[in-house]
Amino acid sequence: MTDSEQLIETLDARVRRRDSRRAFFTGVLGAAAGATALSGKAVAQTTPTPTPSPTATAVFTEADVLNFALNLEYLEANYYAFAVTGSGLASADISGAVGTAGAATGGRAVAFKDPLVAAYAKEIYQDELAHVRFLRAQFTDTTRLAQPRIDLGTSPTGAFSTAAQAAGLVGAGVSFDPYASDEAFLLGAYLFEDVGVTAYKGAAPALLNNKLYLEAAAGILAVEAYHAAIVRSTLYRKGIATPSLQLIEATTAISKARDTLDGKPTEDLVRGIGPVDDQGLATTTTSDGTVSNIVPLNVNGIAFSRSPGQVLNIVYLNAAATSSGGFFPAGVNGNIKTSAASA
Repeated sequence: MTDSEQLIETLDARVRRRDSRRAFFTGVLGAAAGATALSGKAVAQTTPTPTPSPTATAVFTEADVLNFALNLEYLEANYYAFAVTGSGLASADISGAVGTAGAATGGRAVAFKDPLVAAYAKEIYQDELAHVRFLRAQFTDTTRLAQPRIDLGTSPTGAFSTAAQAAGLVGAGVSFDPYASDEAFLLGAYLFEDVGVTAYKGAAPALLNNKLYLEAAAGILAVEAYHAAIVRSTLYRKGIATPSLQLIEATTAISKARDTLDGKPTEDLVRGIGPVDDQGLATTTTSDGTVSNIVPLNVNGIAFSRSPGQVLNIVYLNAAATSSGGFFPAGVNGNIKTSAASA
């Protein structure tokens, strides 16, 4: 590249950054104006205990959003519980009066060989269990969401195997066992962690009227992002150290498979919405040379968001509008239960 071409590229990059900042502040000011206009109609919520009674002006309540998050936490917490302890969550952590109660089945303990992976697994298990207990504590005995049925098994037709087959990690009709090794466990975790980050970020706007819940959700989002970074960094390290494992290639394949499930929403670079909102660990080439892709972001350095419907597309393993499938064979519990028609 000549000096003139490099100067032009630098100026172009500055223009793109300026336009991105302008779009950001325009969006922020517009949102602030909208909030001011609506402030006279907002109903203050004076109690931290959500009441799951939908109003005529909202499709879903804050309680619905918290329940939706709890379904996802049940899924994650049980996966790590099985991997670390050999058992799912205790009955005291999954019972509830709302929805159809079900068991998490098919998991088993991982015989960890890498002490770092074992330590990460134990820590994340405790974190996810804390999330389950925190969300459950926001409800009363009569409004608490029961854990739905969850498939964490290794059957060739089960959720893990179906996802792995779709990504090309195993052949058609072949089982994928996320409990078979440290690396398989990390790939199983990779299926969930990125989705958890995008789910909490996408759900945040629904909690804006209650700053207490918004702050709590932001705290959980940060933890999920830490977890995703741990999993992605470890897979990247192992993939670089032992290329024959093809772990980096596997993450790219999983991300592409997930991306086929959640549709092609119109891109919004400020809100982190895009038709391609999933990225594996494959290295990329920039003006600074070859770099890793530990953190999946858009061009503005903003994490991606998914709507609840898009999240359900992924955990149901179905690009169509449906109310069950994949990791939740009987569907999730609560009012947010149908995936988006993203095909």
